[in-house]
Amino acid sequence: MIPVILSGGSGSRLWPLSRSMRPKQFLGVTDSLSLFQLTLKRLEGTNGTSPVHPIIVANADHRFLVGEQCREMGVTPADILLEPVARNTAPAIAAAAFAALANAGKGKDPVLLVLPSDHVFADVPAFHRAVAVGLQAAEAGGMVTFGIVPTHPETGYGYVKAAKALNSEKAVPVEKFVEKPNLATAQTYIQDGGYTWNSGMFMFKASVFLEELATCNPAMHAACQAAWKASKKDFEFVRLDAEAFAKCPSDSVDYAVMERTKKAVVVPLDAGWNDVGAWSAVWQVLPQDAQGNAVRGDVILHDTKNSYVHADRRLVSLIGVQDLVVVETSDAVLVAHKDKAQDVKKVVDQLKAQKRSEVDLHREVFRPWGSYDSVDHGERFQVKRITVNPGAKLSVQMHHHRAEHWVVVSGTALVRIGEEERMVTENQSVYIPVGVVHSLENPGKVSLHLIEVQSGSYLGEDDIVRFEDKYGRANSEGAK
Repeated sequence: MIPVILSGGSGSRLWPLSRSMRPKQFLGVTDSLSLFQLTLKRLEGTNGTSPVHPIIVANADHRFLVGEQCREMGVTPADILLEPVARNTAPAIAAAAFAALANAGKGKDPVLLVLPSDHVFADVPAFHRAVAVGLQAAEAGGMVTFGIVPTHPETGYGYVKAAKALNSEKAVPVEKFVEKPNLATAQTYIQDGGYTWNSGMFMFKASVFLEELATCNPAMHAACQAAWKASKKDFEFVRLDAEAFAKCPSDSVDYAVMERTKKAVVVPLDAGWNDVGAWSAVWQVLPQDAQGNAVRGDVILHDTKNSYVHADRRLVSLIGVQDLVVVETSDAVLVAHKDKAQDVKKVVDQLKAQKRSEVDLHREVFRPWGSYDSVDHGERFQVKRITVNPGAKLSVQMHHHRAEHWVVVSGTALVRIGEEERMVTENQSVYIPVGVVHSLENPGKVSLHLIEVQSGSYLGEDDIVRFEDKYGRANSEGAK
C-alpha cells in the first residue's frame, strides 16, 4: 500500500494564520506539529512494521515546506510531485497513480490510500482499522471511499448513501453521492442511517483508478499521462510537465470518477474526524475551559464564553463577549462571530481584489535556507531579521536598485562580496553596494541570526538577479 497525500490547498478560511505561500496544512493549527506532519504521523502502522514512503502531490511553491517537514518527521517520500497549476484532486491522484505504477515496477499494482493533508482524527486506531477494511476491498478491485459516521445534520459536507446497511467490518456498495443538503434534508439523512459524510479519502489500486478515469474522463487521463511522461527530476522533487498539465480538465475525484464508476464502495469511519475547514472547527478540536473557550498563545479572558482566541505575537484580552473568533498575527487581526467563520473567505477575496500581500505572505517568510522577518520599512529603507539554518546558503545574487548592510547578531557568516571572502561573527557587520555580486552562507553548527538594512530607490523582492542557487530556484521566485 502506498499513501498518496494531497497537499495543494490554500486554506483561505483560516486566514490570517493561513496564507497561500504557507497554508493551513503546513501550520501547527491544533498541535505543535503541522496538519501535514500529523497526517504523516497517522500513517505509522498502516503498513505493519514497514516504513511508509508516501507519494506527495504539492503546489510547486510549497516544495521546500514539504521537503523540510518530511525531514523533520523522518519520512522519506517515494516521490514529491509538483503541480505547475492547480487542477483539483482527480488530476493530482492520476499523476500519483502513474508515479506509483512506475515506481512499483513491471507486474506490480500497488493500492493507493489517498488522503488530504489537513484533517485531524481524535481516534487514530479507529482510522487504522478502517484502512485495513478498505485495503481488503481495494485489493479485490473496489474503489473505496471512507464515509464519516455523522454526528449531527451537517449542511457543509456532501454525503454518501450506502446501498445496504453500513458495516464497519466490510465495505458495502455505494448507491449514490449527494451534494451538500439543506438542514431539513440533512436531518432526513441522519434519520435514515445509511448516509455518511464524504471525507475526501479514498483507496483503490492504481491501475483500477486509471482504467476508470480513462473510461469516465479520457481527456483528463491523456493529459495526466502526458504530464507524467514528460516530467523532470528537480533535486528531490518531480516536476510534472507544465504544458501538458495545463491542458488537463480541472475536476474533483468525486465528480470525475467516484460518482460515475460502478465499483464504488464505502467503509464507515468513526474516528473523531474533523476537516478543520474554518476557525469554528479549530475551536471544536481544541481543549476548552469551563466557559467553553479555546485559546492558543498569550491570552487573558474575563467574562468571556464559547470563544476561540489565537495570539501569535502579543497579548490578546477579551472582556464581556461570547461566540467570537479572534486571531492575531504579526500583520493582521481577525475578529468574527463564530457562526460566520466560513465567511473569512470573503475577506480573502477582497484582499485578492486589492492585490494585498497579506493574502499570500506573512511578515515572516520561510525559504529553503531559513526565514526572514520584515521588521520595519519606510521611504527608501527596509529592515529584516534573517535566520540562516546551519549549512545553508543564500543564492549568489546582485541587486540593481538597493544596497544592503548586514549586522551579525549571533552565529557565524561566510560572506562573499565581489572577489572578497571573509568570516563575519557576532557584533560585526558588512556593507554590500548596489550592483555588486554577493552571497551569504552559514558554515557553523548553530543558526545564524542577522539584521539586514536595505536602502535604495526600489526595495521590491523582484529586484534580484541569481547567478547560482543550491536550491534550484529561478530569478522569478525572488527573495534571496
